[in-house]
Amino acid sequence: MNRRDMGEFGEQKAAEMLLRSGYQILERNFSCRTGEIDIVAKTGMTIVFVEVKSRSGDSYGMPAESVTKKKQDKIRRTAMYYLKTHNVRYTDIRFDVVEVFFDHIYDAF
Repeated sequence: MNRRDMGEFGEQKAAEMLLRSGYQILERNFSCRTGEIDIVAKTGMTIVFVEVKSRSGDSYGMPAESVTKKKQDKIRRTAMYYLKTHNVRYTDIRFDVVEVFFDHIYDAF
């Protein structure tokens, strides 16, 4: 599985997990000039902007560690654009990261 396929599969699994947890998926892969948000969801009165990070191992650290300050700022700007263009007002917002691991243990026993 290449990186793109792994990313798409991870986003699908993240969306399924959010749905099972009672979230409503408002949009997937929202993009604009300022950036992209993997999943926009809603739980109660809270809009949740979700960054999905998939990894096939931990040799480069935990997936959430790759969401740098620069990436966070880009997601915030994109989220503000989403709220403005979708006329969303007077709601709580939250930023989440969903980590998806793919692990293949060679010669495990």
